[in-house]
Parts: sequence; C-alpha cells; structure tokens
Amino acid sequence: MKNVAILAAENSVLSTIASPMDMFLQAGVLWNVTMGKMPSPLFNAKIVTSDGKPVNAVSNVPIIPACSMHDMEDPDLVIIPSQGFFFDPREKSHGDRINWLKHCYEKGSDLASVCGGAFTLASTGLLDGKTATTHWGLAAKFKRSFPNVNLRTDLLVTDEGRLFCGGGISADLNLSLYLIRKYCGREVALQSSRCTLVDLDSVYQSPFSVFSPEKNHSDIKILNAQEWMENNYRNDINVQMLANEADMSVRQFNRRFKAATNETVTKYHQLIRVEAAKTNLVNTSLSFEEISMNSGYENISFFRRVFKQNTSVTPAEYRRRFCQI
Repeated sequence: MKNVAILAAENSVLSTIASPMDMFLQAGVLWNVTMGKMPSPLFNAKIVTSDGKPVNAVSNVPIIPACSMHDMEDPDLVIIPSQGFFFDPREKSHGDRINWLKHCYEKGSDLASVCGGAFTLASTGLLDGKTATTHWGLAAKFKRSFPNVNLRTDLLVTDEGRLFCGGGISADLNLSLYLIRKYCGREVALQSSRCTLVDLDSVYQSPFSVFSPEKNHSDIKILNAQEWMENNYRNDINVQMLANEADMSVRQFNRRFKAATNETVTKYHQLIRVEAAKTNLVNTSLSFEEISMNSGYENISFFRRVFKQNTSVTPAEYRRRFCQI
C-alpha cells in the first residue's frame, strides 16, 4: 500500500484536496464493492498541514489534517493542492512547505501539483529545465515567476519522472487517475475511471483555454503594435511595416516583441485569429468556411489545421462543446 500525503495550506481550493483523496482511497475499493468482491485498498491517503493545525479552504471550509507534514513518515507521493490566486511566497509556512517538499523528494517521494499548486512545486526549483502545467489563466504569472520552467498549458497532465502536474482544478481527477495508472497499472485505473465517470485518457486543456495577450509590460511601442494587430487581425501582417512604425529594425522588433509577449509575431497573429474564430463558432451559425474567411484565411484546409493545432479539437467539435445558440 502506498502512502499519499495531501499538503493542505491556507486558502487551498477545497476540491483539489478532497477529490484526489477520494480518488486514491477508492482505488481497489469502489470497483471491488460494486463487483461484489472484498475491498482491497491500494493507497493510504492523509491530509497534512505544515504544523498539524487546521487551515481554511478558500471557500472558508475548515480543513482538519490527520497530522503535521513532519509526522507523515516517508510518503510515496505528496499532492500539492491549488491555492489559485492566493498563492503567497512571502508566508513563513510557504518556506516550511518548500523545505519539506525538497526533503521528501531527496528521500524518494514523488511530488504532484494540482492547478495553482504548480507555483509551490516550482518554488522548490525541482521543475527548472523541466515541463510543467497549470491552469491556462495563471500562465502569464507563472512564466514571469518561473522562466526556467517549460510551461505547457495545452496539457492536462505533465510527467517528469517523479514530478507531476495537473492543469486545472478538475484536472485533479485526471492527475489522480494518471498516478493510479502509473502505480497500479491500466486495469486498476480503468476500474477507477468506470466507477468515477472520469475519462482516463483526457490529456488536453487547450479546448478550454482563452488567448489572453500578455500586456503587463512597459514596452509602449510593442503595446501599440499589439493593439494594431488585434484591430487588424483579418489583414496579413507585414513585420517590416510594424518595425518601421516602431522605429526599429525587423530583427530588433522581433526580439522585443518576443520578450514582451512571450510569442513570436506570427504566432501572436495566429492566436488572435483562432480566438476570433472560436468566438464566431460559439456565437454565430456561420459555416467554418465563412468564419475562416472572416478570420483572414482564404485557405480553409490550412486554417482548419491551425485551429486544431491550437485547440486540440476540430472546429466542429469545438462548436459542439461550447456553442451558445
């Protein structure tokens, strides 16, 4: 039986504590009971806090831990719930948790973060040079805070051997299933999937994301270029013209644009067009051919490929999932 510590903190998102706990505790139990067999639990999951005292979830629900993190001997796995926008690295308890997580990792524990819990995991330095994910809405803040981490917000789950991340709040279930599969095999994970009605093979969060251009920078000339591109996204982009307007060489403009927005000019233009197409797919009855033309693409097949590359689904599937009319 593997020991799982769920490291709760003040303002943690309740579901990112409760859902992994339920998922791990039911592995080998719920399926067996459903099939009329004796339960055979595979995980011993406990909630812990830095000092063993209760904390309040962001919903103001009190979380009562089983013990202090220091009293949890050699956990096989530590789950780091999300604190969302309430993550505060200045808290003393944050530093205590970081030191404990590094100690656990050095002794052989696997570490897994849910949603905004990636900020805590990245604070250990263990993710530097590695791939991670978090909720797409936290991406810009995460990139500024941890530029040495390869952030992939298109993915629901990332696996770096002994370091795991789940993308959004509901990805706590996908991450838990992924880890159950890793520790216990696909059959046990499938049993858990069938009992909990959670898709075992769901791996992308990109269909749910919204492109939010990075504008939290002080480069006025690049901000002006961004605004022009957003107002004229249907037109082809002439980088030489944009560079001239900004009184820069093309090379300097490309470098500054990438530094300010974290995207190349071409990719930024593409993402604006895809976002416009997504809006039309869910709010109008226009055909994709019409939407493609309105987005600036005469080659419908090419834009269909671009759309899927950026959302992980076809335009038709996107409309089925999110259509509002």
